[in-house]
Amino acid sequence: MTSEPNPLAEPNPSSETPPPPAADPPPGANRARSRLLPNTAPWRSSRDFRLTWTSGTVTLLGSIFTMTAVPLQIADLTGSPLAVGAVGAVELVPTILFGLYGGVLADRADRRTVALATEVALAVLSALLLANALLGTPAIWPLYVAAGVAAALQGIQQPSVEAMVPRLVPQDQLVAAGALLSLRWSIGGVVAPAAAGLLIATAGVPAAYLVDLGTFLLSIALLARVRPVPSERDAEAPQLTEFLAGARYTARRPDLVGTYLADLATTVFALPTALFPFLAADLEATWALGLLYSAGAVGSLLAAATSGWTDRVHRHGRLVLLSAALVGAATAAAAFTPGLWAVLLCLTVAGCAHWIGDTFRSAIWNQSIPDELRGRAAGLEMLIGSAGPALGDLRAGGLAARQGIRAALRTGGLLCLGSSAALSAAIPALWRYDQREHDNQREHDDQREHDDRQAHDDQQAPGAEPARAEPAP
Repeated sequence: MTSEPNPLAEPNPSSETPPPPAADPPPGANRARSRLLPNTAPWRSSRDFRLTWTSGTVTLLGSIFTMTAVPLQIADLTGSPLAVGAVGAVELVPTILFGLYGGVLADRADRRTVALATEVALAVLSALLLANALLGTPAIWPLYVAAGVAAALQGIQQPSVEAMVPRLVPQDQLVAAGALLSLRWSIGGVVAPAAAGLLIATAGVPAAYLVDLGTFLLSIALLARVRPVPSERDAEAPQLTEFLAGARYTARRPDLVGTYLADLATTVFALPTALFPFLAADLEATWALGLLYSAGAVGSLLAAATSGWTDRVHRHGRLVLLSAALVGAATAAAAFTPGLWAVLLCLTVAGCAHWIGDTFRSAIWNQSIPDELRGRAAGLEMLIGSAGPALGDLRAGGLAARQGIRAALRTGGLLCLGSSAALSAAIPALWRYDQREHDNQREHDDQREHDDRQAHDDQQAPGAEPARAEPAP
């Protein structure tokens, strides 16, 4: 078993004697395993990707501690479920507004600088939450203010972080990079909530905020070592109206529109997290509520841990649509399943399929969207990613109140499945999307740009004769 490279280590080939060559493994001994295990080529080839990946993982783990602590603290202080639910409403509007601005900013400013500055601001916010929690009687209003400001900062930060990736790894490693980025979300979704709950139960809410502050400090130290990722455009003051240019570009790309619609169908119809407390009661297993919440993350983790096959898939649009269909089918199956463990299995399958869809959606965006528009595309993605789950909770809760929990699950799953079939028929460009065609077009454009630049340099060379038009035949 080999260890991953240290993200803090600088390469120094002359510092040590190379080890003797290892004996060749038996033929085919590791072939099947290598086809399943995640491709760590982006980790090995790019120091800056290692740093940003590790920084993001550390931040995510710490942030989940705060995401767990804030609702618990509000519940302890107020005893009101409505007060706890209001946190989501406070976060939604800043996420959307500042996500749009963050997308424009990512196409104007140095993306690494934006990520670093917002990380520092988030660390200050964690310190304020810690100070409030240490008061004899903590105030409630700072929790809502912190939730709204944190959502705004993350809305600014996320487009820059996502738009950095295609500048940090080679084009042929973008799918592998997306899989590794998804892997950290899967690990965090499984490990961090349980660890946060245990810490809060034993050491109190302030301990969770302290952990989050410590992870931010480590993340800042890692991001500070990443090389600048400046915009390829002139550094002008970003204007929100520029977002319309990104929206117009997306509207001209049916395959991109299809990826956004597939994401919406999945999150609005087949992400029933709001139903889990009631589903646990329906299954007479209230003790298993945590298992219901973590089942999707377990599925994502299993998919990410066996993601080596994703590099060999070229028809990414097809995988986006098929994975959305599988999410819908698994969610609908959970509605017809009477036993707890069978329901958990269905939710795990849905989480696995959702991860596959996210991975190939990300690959399409990173491979085919021009760098000068990538930040705004990420802002649009954030808007949809924030609105979809919120609308899904509203849909599921409203339908469950009228027709019951099982009907809400069944209807949502079938609508997601039907939406995937409809998108396949209505947007054939997404079904036909093939990574190889975009790779060939990009190579053609790069060669043409190189030829034009070479011709310009030849004309500017001392003593060069001006180019003459060829006579017509």
